[in-house]
Amino acid sequence: MTAVRSDPDQPVWDVAAVRARYPALTDGRAWLDGAAGTQVPDVVIDAITGVYRRGLGNQGAAFAVSAALGELVDSARAAVADLVGAHDPSCVVFGPSMTALTYRFASALARTWRPGDEIVLTELDHEANVSPWAQAAYRAGVVVRTAPFDRLSGSLTVEAVTALLGDRTRLVAVTAASNLLGSMPDVRAIVAAARQAGAVSFVDGVHHCPHAVVDLGWIGADLYLTSAYKWYGPHLAAAVARPGMLAELAVDNLSGVPSQAPVGFELGTNPFPALAGVAAAVDHLADPTGHDTAGGSWPTRPVPERRARLVVSRSAAVAHERTLGARMVEGLRSIPGVELLPGWDAAQRTATATFVIRGAAPAEVSASLDRDGVNVWHGNAYARSVASALGLFESGGAVRASVNHYNGAEDVDRLLRAVAQCAALRR
Repeated sequence: MTAVRSDPDQPVWDVAAVRARYPALTDGRAWLDGAAGTQVPDVVIDAITGVYRRGLGNQGAAFAVSAALGELVDSARAAVADLVGAHDPSCVVFGPSMTALTYRFASALARTWRPGDEIVLTELDHEANVSPWAQAAYRAGVVVRTAPFDRLSGSLTVEAVTALLGDRTRLVAVTAASNLLGSMPDVRAIVAAARQAGAVSFVDGVHHCPHAVVDLGWIGADLYLTSAYKWYGPHLAAAVARPGMLAELAVDNLSGVPSQAPVGFELGTNPFPALAGVAAAVDHLADPTGHDTAGGSWPTRPVPERRARLVVSRSAAVAHERTLGARMVEGLRSIPGVELLPGWDAAQRTATATFVIRGAAPAEVSASLDRDGVNVWHGNAYARSVASALGLFESGGAVRASVNHYNGAEDVDRLLRAVAQCAALRR
């Protein structure tokens, strides 16, 4: 049984069949905290434990497990390349987190900067796409320019970024989707403007990749970052570079480590069980209710025509999430005392709703919803510039609910009932 029809123009999403693959979802709660991290399906769990069961080692030895581990790394790179529409798996660099990878690339790119050069950051970004660049710029004597987002719409316009570009711009770092507000900038146009200015484009796709059909050939970014734990995989991140990009950069590593990309950008022994989970998660996304992943027998083998199947399946998942997101936003708007943050009506957005209840601290709201069996997040979600611009620091941030492909209408309705009850107590 599959979650989608073969015709991508008429997607159907079987949420019950998808949910059946997730052991954690059997606890009876409404899991609406996916923007902070998703649950994992059975095939990912099986793939990870399968590595431990077969045996560990390292790459480069003569025995069979060592050779299989090398195949496993290659299969994980190929899986991520398929997920984001990259043509060359050798452009995929793995790291423990998007934050760690950003610091890695900030160090490499800053070597090419000179005092008086400029970089462009944005207010809409997660701190992981701000601090590493700002710190590197300070050390290099580089000017930091920050593009503001629109306070009324919660959106970042192309013009806000292009107005800051000049002949000394060396980098444009931009999010493809705000992890706090959910609004999605026209990142393709921003990347094109950066390219015309001769600047490197660095795109944070952590909140974007789980909620979009990603095609890096269409986006055109020099570097695109994503984290597997936001799309039903383990805690591991990947940076996907345009062809030739990695060869242009120099990074520090141990003596004796091959300098060629992508190995030269990765530090230490590969996390083999997590890489098995990454490959299994991508195969799961290509067939969310089937059993095409290898599971406990590894390495995970490529699924035939996986990229094409991903486009069909992800299109259906995005449509499902948008329907639920609209239900969630409209329901919250109808509850007296609830105020949605800007971004809820952005033309392009993820199924994320961020709100406050008048008279209640976000932490109190989150605790109240927890008692009603609803998992949400509260605070500023490390979107510090957004929170500061909206005056949220003093009040403790906001409450964020986010829909993923395993959520159903009953999860959203449960959230709305719990929020209405919490708001009624404050009136």
